[in-house]
Parts: sequence; structure tokens; C-alpha cells
Amino acid sequence: MAKTSFFWPLLLGAVLMCLGASATRADEADRGQELRTLIGHVRTQQDQPLQKAIVYLKNTKSLVIKTYISDPDGSFRFPALSPNVDYEIYAEFHGARSDVKTVSAFDSRKEVNVTLKIKDAK
Repeated sequence: MAKTSFFWPLLLGAVLMCLGASATRADEADRGQELRTLIGHVRTQQDQPLQKAIVYLKNTKSLVIKTYISDPDGSFRFPALSPNVDYEIYAEFHGARSDVKTVSAFDSRKEVNVTLKIKDAK
């Protein structure tokens, strides 16, 4: 009985160390490559800038969502994005929503520029 109660904490510790090591290797892989930046503008269908639109950026690997409230000229910016991940981006303004766009991991640009158009923005 004493041997098995000693074994499980060691096994659990080993598993946790392996999980931490694999996460560390993934972080090191991202550090080896240059991070990228996503910039863009939120606009109406009539091409007018939309201030205070909420821009959503979803990491499709971790499912983490970041937000940005567009600047007076409708611009937004998401720096330090992993080059090894696909991202989905869209904007909302007063209940209206833009189409969802995807930024692919296969897109090798360091700076990606996206325009999000919101229909029926009021």
C-alpha cells in the first residue's frame, strides 16, 4: 500500500512536467520565428470609418479571443501574433456585424492588413 501511494504523485509530477515541456517547446518555436502584426480598418458599406466598433480576434488553436475598440479613423491593431496560428477576425457596431475573415498561418507576411465592412451600421 505504501508503494502505490508513493507512485501516483511521482507519475502525476512526471506527466505535468511533460505537458509543461511541450508548451515550452511551442513557445520556443514561436520565438524562433518573427511574430506578426494584424492591422486594419472598420468601415461602413459607404466606406466611411467606424469609430468605437468592437473588433474580435480569435486564435483558432487556443480559442482565446482578443478585442480592440476601433480608433476615430476606424483603425485597429493586434501586435505580436504567432506566425503558426490561424486567426479569425470580425467587427461589431451597434448590433451590426462584418463578415468573418481568416488570417492563415500559411500567410508569411509580417504585417497583415484587413478591412472589415459592416453592413447597416447606424
